[in-house]
Amino acid sequence: MSADAGRVAVLGDCPLLRHGVARVLEAAGGPAFVLGAGSVDEVTAALEHGEALAGDVLLVDLRLSPGCLAEVVARLSGLGFAVLVLSSGPPDDARAALRAGARGCVSRRAGERELLAAIRLVADGCSYVSADLAVGAVPDAAPPCHVTDRERQVLELVAHGETDHGIAVRLGISEHTVHSHLDRLRDKIGSRRRADLTRFALTHDLITATSVPG
Repeated sequence: MSADAGRVAVLGDCPLLRHGVARVLEAAGGPAFVLGAGSVDEVTAALEHGEALAGDVLLVDLRLSPGCLAEVVARLSGLGFAVLVLSSGPPDDARAALRAGARGCVSRRAGERELLAAIRLVADGCSYVSADLAVGAVPDAAPPCHVTDRERQVLELVAHGETDHGIAVRLGISEHTVHSHLDRLRDKIGSRRRADLTRFALTHDLITATSVPG
């Protein structure tokens, strides 16, 4: 998925959060921000009027009990939204949201880079859960394996939602070479999922804006 693909709506208690997400998406060049809502009824009305569409990523930031939040997630997922929940609760809260139909859960402690990566992964049909929501707080540590400079570049583009073809074009290499880099990275971290590659890179601070070729 390219950086300018997809649409994002935000359902949140805090107007400043909704405004902030819109600014982050604008500065990143996409996905497009299409709606900021303060209630589920506003989201439903926007869907009825075509301001929001089934398939849009819906970032949910509501201060509700886990049970009430799960009910909201189930309702919104049933309407066709790809729900991504912001959470500061324990891993059990994230699991409850995922069981209710959320595509992902992002920690409220996440930075802009992680939020954008999560949105792009969910928009592309993947799932994402912040490391501290999945396994508890992750201490600062060196990565458990060596990652080359080229692998860092590949990880950066994966986190930005690029396809294998897009990575090949950006780096000036063949898709076969991209596949080789990804295979080595997946062997190193022990997972085949792009969401896990992104989470690994973010957790160990392996990617920076300057690592992406212009």
